[in-house]
Amino acid sequence: MTADAPTILATCGGMVDGGWQDTAYGPLLRYAIELAGVTGRAPRVAHVNTAGGDPRFVEGAELEAAREAGVEASHIRLFPHPNHARLADHVLSRDVIWVSGGSVLNLLVLWRAHGLDELFRQAWRSGVVLAGGSAGGLCWHSGGTTTSFGPEATVIADGLRMLPASFSPHHDSQPSRRPVFRDAIVSGEIPAGHGVEEGVGLLYRGVDLTEVVADRPDAAAWAFDETGAERRLPARLLP
Repeated sequence: MTADAPTILATCGGMVDGGWQDTAYGPLLRYAIELAGVTGRAPRVAHVNTAGGDPRFVEGAELEAAREAGVEASHIRLFPHPNHARLADHVLSRDVIWVSGGSVLNLLVLWRAHGLDELFRQAWRSGVVLAGGSAGGLCWHSGGTTTSFGPEATVIADGLRMLPASFSPHHDSQPSRRPVFRDAIVSGEIPAGHGVEEGVGLLYRGVDLTEVVADRPDAAAWAFDETGAERRLPARLLP
């Protein structure tokens, strides 16, 4: 079974420290799987690490984390070429697409070159849950803040626009993003949207924000309107 409506979980988190293992599925990633509503078999999750350059050493840790979580995991890789002969078939057969962080600029360029952006749009409409952290949360939006161009926060305004709002991750850990985000909204470079703190996720059904969740207490998202005014949105703490 797939989600009963087009669903995106845009976060600033996902994988967590695994203790004995290298890494583990955190509450946000587990919530994305829950949203897919899979019963009677292992959920199918495709990890997409384009924004980090498809590092192979990361894949082993993700596969181990998936095994511990009872998940059938795979990877969608574009370096040095797509790793699935029938890429569309693989994308549409997944329950969750989880996109990791890195350079959203590079991610968007490569996805568009390979047609992966349209495949993900098709998957979203068919009920596959699209999710991810940082660049993997920003990519679905119209635009937002990024460090793809260097260490200082800048704005990217050509996201996939599946979600019409804007998105800015790391609002508590990288405070320089906040004024850049506000100024870009006020100038009209990007539309109004949300900044999220570490461990926070925004759940969209269709294009409507329906819930704010978090993997740690007291974390929040911030809604920015066209004037730059901010409003704190408390998050529901995930188990």
